[in-house]
Amino acid sequence: MGERWQAVDDYIADRLLGDDDAPATILASNAAAGLPPIDVSAAQGKMLFLLARMAGARHILEIGTLGGYSTQWLARALPDDGRLVTLEIDPHHVEVARTNLDRAGVGHKVEVRAGPAADSLAAMTGDPPFDFVFIDADKQSNALYVGEAIRLGRAGTTIIIDNVVRDGGVLDADSDDERVIGTRALFDMLHADPRLDATAIQTVGAKGWDGFILARVL
Repeated sequence: MGERWQAVDDYIADRLLGDDDAPATILASNAAAGLPPIDVSAAQGKMLFLLARMAGARHILEIGTLGGYSTQWLARALPDDGRLVTLEIDPHHVEVARTNLDRAGVGHKVEVRAGPAADSLAAMTGDPPFDFVFIDADKQSNALYVGEAIRLGRAGTTIIIDNVVRDGGVLDADSDDERVIGTRALFDMLHADPRLDATAIQTVGAKGWDGFILARVL
């Protein structure tokens, strides 16, 4: 089944994403630099671009940069005077991402902040409210990150959280996998928090069986 999922993703990319070398160039750069191949798929990247455009985002927060693949999709959605702040813990990933984003022509819109995301978020007090937040970092901290996204956002802010199905592992209440435990804690938070309206969508494709949460700050 996995091969067919990949084939459908390839078909989608061929028919809807056009001839765009920049995303593939970033993936090649990431591989050459030894980064893990855990970026969103091309179709998911285009989805992020469209969602940010639909939200009219001018100020975007990303938690989890890796090599900047999803970052460049989001940065493209911004107007010329828009701004994206992306947080990354690994210094090597930070340098690769900065090079990739400059090469893709969007570096002037992006600030890559190095260090643990929890620390970077706690230090944010003077930024304008974020219109759009994409969370794709350590799953153990997802509930904390969403809480910070609410604090740093506004009524109407869009929040996307990736990797929330985990091959169905989210159903396992007895899991000892910290990523599953963190994801279940996130669902519990969303269930109880009146500040958010949210849903989750399962996905299959090049990245296997997973899914994302789409939420809106009330």
